[in-house]
Amino acid sequence: MLPKLARLELQILELLWARGSASVREIQEGFPEPRPAYTTVQTTVYRLEAKGALRRTHKIGNAHIFEPLVARDLARHRLLDTILSFFGGRAQPMMQQLAEAGKLTLDDIKDAEKAIRKRSRQQDTERTRKR
Repeated sequence: MLPKLARLELQILELLWARGSASVREIQEGFPEPRPAYTTVQTTVYRLEAKGALRRTHKIGNAHIFEPLVARDLARHRLLDTILSFFGGRAQPMMQQLAEAGKLTLDDIKDAEKAIRKRSRQQDTERTRKR
């Protein structure tokens, strides 16, 4: 199971998903200014390693190289579940909040409708195969 991830942990994983692997220094330098301190990134990377979200793959000089063990989609699903829990596990109040905040457009809704229809067709196909 994926551990609960803090914001900085997710940002570090995002950098690693984009790069594939990196040292603590490369991760720290991947942040926009103002960057978190090297020691903050290092501590967070070690915390992610202890949680099983990333691992050391090899060492170059004194630098350990890390890669993610957690898939981006799995982390996104876990984060989405956490966010939905603030809305009673329902998407509708969250969508309404996004719309009221101006963060949801009609194009977003159209794209969501397409994704829902596609998912529904996939589920129908899976049910048909099981029969």
